[in-house]
Amino acid sequence: MAQPEIAATARPRAAWRRTGGQVSLPEVHRTILVPETASFWRKLMAFSGPGFLVAVGYMDPGNWATDLAGGARFGYSLLCVIMISNLMAILLQHLCIKLGVATGRDLAQACRDHYPRPLVWFLWILCEIAIAACDLAEVVGSAIALQLLFGIPLVWGCLITALDVLAVLYLQNKGFRYVEALVITLIATIGTCFALELIFSNPSIIGVALGFIPGPHVVTNQEMLYVSIGILGATVMPHNLYLHSSIVQTRKFEQTPEGRREAITFATIDSSAALMFALFINAAILILSAAAFHWSGHQDVGEIQDAYKLLSPLLGVGLASILFAVALLASGQNSTLTGTLAGQIVMEGFLNIRITPWLRRLITRLIAIVPAIVVIGVFGEGKTTELLIASQVCLSMQLGFAVWPLMRFTSEKAKMGDFANPVWIKILGWMTAGIIIVLNVKLLLDTFLPDAVLKALYGSLGLPSSK
Repeated sequence: MAQPEIAATARPRAAWRRTGGQVSLPEVHRTILVPETASFWRKLMAFSGPGFLVAVGYMDPGNWATDLAGGARFGYSLLCVIMISNLMAILLQHLCIKLGVATGRDLAQACRDHYPRPLVWFLWILCEIAIAACDLAEVVGSAIALQLLFGIPLVWGCLITALDVLAVLYLQNKGFRYVEALVITLIATIGTCFALELIFSNPSIIGVALGFIPGPHVVTNQEMLYVSIGILGATVMPHNLYLHSSIVQTRKFEQTPEGRREAITFATIDSSAALMFALFINAAILILSAAAFHWSGHQDVGEIQDAYKLLSPLLGVGLASILFAVALLASGQNSTLTGTLAGQIVMEGFLNIRITPWLRRLITRLIAIVPAIVVIGVFGEGKTTELLIASQVCLSMQLGFAVWPLMRFTSEKAKMGDFANPVWIKILGWMTAGIIIVLNVKLLLDTFLPDAVLKALYGSLGLPSSK
């Protein structure tokens, strides 16, 4: 029964305002058996999979736009932002694993069971906006790839992406392992394409190494900060926090303190390995852009279409542009699979209601398709990359509202019992949340306040103006 399952895995009920409803993703909840007496490697294989579904969100088309813009305009300088963002992601996804395993709740359910109803609805709306922004990036990215490979107009490409509803439903009915297998196959395709691209581009090893060293210029330069926060929004994605806390519960591990501790360990290994692969993909995109465009007089390349046209001539390899487009298509299609699950988890978790999966997916996809078609129709196809970057900044704006409750819940002993965060994780976690919130506030100030007001404000705080 669903309700006894949650009651059995949760901490004392007094820790929550409400006792919850059905389990997270009930159709696949605890459907993958974990052998109790198997070897380390067999157990690791049993737990492997959810981390790669989460990693998909860290290499979706939104990352491409921000990474391409960052590499072309600033060389290797923003590699440090990608690295820091990835380390933040590893920590936050570990906390999601702990929440799901220790309490039997995903993050959306935990918010519903802790906060008053008006705040729950507010958080749900913000999360839906974030999912729509993410889906917008997937729609536009897939449409661009279809245009580059097959000459399909962008508007028609956006409409074609709505058909992935059928593919997602088919895979869900076949079993969760089929979803994971397809995702890993597409990730391997992306990785292979970019490994070849790096060989073709022959980047400066010293320049790349120096790019991973952080510097104050990232914050003081407004243009660099805008792209950096776009990278942050594209890397640490709010809906991934809800997704991971749910799909980690697809494993049928022992419901004992030792079983949960082991599940957290293996799931964290899976997640960290997958996110390190995502770091390679994101860094490869930025390195490729920097090596091909920054020092060749093409610093203004920010459009994915322009990058596609210039790659082969600049690198002298005819296959370079095709590999670029194939990886983009694989990236866009991969992201649609996890977007479906995240949307279902968020709606069911916050509101404790269920609607038909195909209807939920269609609604989410239409929310993304409509603004994409409007922008393309009104401003032309040249604005698509700007739309991608703006969608990632929008995602970053939602991060604080997901990270804050995640840190609060996983730090409370009444909710987590012996699995509550130790002091060092609390410090790192709250520092991460603080960095995310402060950078977003600074971006809002730099974007919307007049120059004179900004200079006076920063001067009173003893900070350099970025305008």
